[in-house]
Order: sequence, then C-alpha cells, then structure tokens
Amino acid sequence: MKIERRRARVHSHPFPVYENLVEHLLASPPTGSVTRDATVAHVLATCSGYAYGDIETMSEFTGRLGLEASACVGITQIVDAMFIYSTAYLVQSRCGRVVILCYRGTETTNLGNWLGDADVGSESITLGGESVSVHSGFYRNVRATRDPVIRELMLALKGRSLADPESRTDYPLEALYVTGHSLGGAMAVLFSLGIAESIEHRPIAQRLRAVYTFGQPLSVGEPLPAVAHEVGKKLFRHVIPRDIVPSLPPSPWGRLAHFGHEYRYENGEWRQSETPVAQLSNPREIPRAFLSFFAAPKRRDAARRSVADHGPHLYIAVLRPKGRVTEFGDQD
Repeated sequence: MKIERRRARVHSHPFPVYENLVEHLLASPPTGSVTRDATVAHVLATCSGYAYGDIETMSEFTGRLGLEASACVGITQIVDAMFIYSTAYLVQSRCGRVVILCYRGTETTNLGNWLGDADVGSESITLGGESVSVHSGFYRNVRATRDPVIRELMLALKGRSLADPESRTDYPLEALYVTGHSLGGAMAVLFSLGIAESIEHRPIAQRLRAVYTFGQPLSVGEPLPAVAHEVGKKLFRHVIPRDIVPSLPPSPWGRLAHFGHEYRYENGEWRQSETPVAQLSNPREIPRAFLSFFAAPKRRDAARRSVADHGPHLYIAVLRPKGRVTEFGDQD
C-alpha cells in the first residue's frame, strides 16, 4: 500500500478556472434537489481525467480548477497476480468543508488492468440485507483501497488536514463528492453503495452530495438492491453515445444493470436520457470498436461504437461550459 500527500499551490491568472469553487460545491445540489450541475460535472470530469497521473499532476490541476492550497492524498494498491491496480485520490479543500474522492480508471498500457476489467466473475456482496451480484474485478479493486480511503474520510470528518493529519482545518467535512472515469466510475458507484448501507459509515454517507461518472461500465447485477435506488438519486452518469465502454461488459459474460440519472451528449448538448445504455449483447463488437480507433477519420466517424470516443480528455472537452478557460488556461 502506498499513501502520498501533497498540497496544491496557489495559481495566478488565468486561473483559477472557477472563482469561489468551494462555495459552489457546498451549495450544489440544493436541498432536496436531484438536478445535475454543469459546473460540478466539468470539475469532476477534469479530476477524473487527471487521476490517471501522479499526485503532483492531480494536485496541480485541482489547484488550477479552483481548489487552491487543497490537500491531496493518493492511495495505491497493486497486486499483479490478482489483477488489482487500485488508485484513489482524495482532494480536501483548504477550509476542510469539501472532499472529492476520485478513482483512477483503466490504465491504457496496463494489461493486468484490462484483465481485471474482463474478470466479471460471480462475486456477491450483501447490501441492506440483500445479496447482490457485482463485477468481481471492479469490486476487488474498490475493496483493495477502501479501508484507507475510509480512514482518510474519518479524519476529514474530525476536522483534520489530509495534508498533515496532525494539524486541523477550519471546518470538518460537510460535502463529499465521488467520481471517476471508466473503471474509476464503476469503482465510485460501488464505493458509494458500500457506505450507503453501512451503519458504521453513516456519518460519511450523510455527507455524500453526489456521484458523477464518465464513460462508466456496468458493475451491479439485477435485480438491483433497494440501496441502489437511494444512491441512484445522487448518481449522474455521463455518456458520449458512441463510447462502447458504458455498454460493457457484454451480457454473455454476466447480466448487469445501470442505475441513476444518465446524461448523453447529443447535438452539442447534454440531455437526460429516459432509458440507460443497453448492455452489449454481441462480444464481437468489442474488437471492432478497438480497431476503429486506428481507422481513417471518415471510417472512424462511421463506426457504430468506438473506443475513440471514450478518452477522458473528450469528456472534459464537451463538459467545459462556454466562456470558461481550459485546465491549460486556453480561451475559446
């Protein structure tokens, strides 16, 4: 187990991307609301994208977004033979009131990571007294870092700085956001389900404001447990339509279901979908989707499904509100 701590630096113009970001995160969503917030979606998509980097990268870009002088903790557990490649980042605002928990997705060049994604298995867990089937590889990766993540969140609840647990913040944790791209999104969902049904972790669950995922694959079997419907009220899944990953793993490998609010990017806008992405029925479409990445632009654009539409940078780009600079400081 590897745990690293950093503090984000304060940036000058054109940053931060969002002034008063902590106040915005504290205010969203409004009490009793289940409305998606476009600013939160862009911030969390950016966090999810840079979670593929090291802790210096993560703290740099969260600082640019508006979480300046925030504390950043990176927790990593790797066990090659068990296909465990689990990385979680916690970003705590300088005041202590907001924490973002961000899970890293599948590492592009890591074969073992891909094998873990394919390990659907027949794992079952108990949620709210119900036995529920879950994706084995995804759940194993969540479980590998879950305990240290919980310990960090308990420190935040006690008003401790995650950059230096011996020191205090101005306030204890008030608002928790959980997020991730691809595999990271599935891990975010499984973590949120786990704390929602646990009496021991109820103080953390009570501070969960929302779960935002991007290009998230399926992770939970049917019938969905009651707790999934409760977590689903706070879950906002984002899907670029030709992205194949939200329809994976294919149904012959095991029946799984999406839940929560799904938003699709269509005709230049994010719109809520009435029905979730259907699980892929034909596994032969997977190699076609990968091969389309290497096709000429016209042929790639004509593909029904493609991994070319799965990149975290694409989600960040289409989620950035008009008029906002990019995380690199570029203007429209």
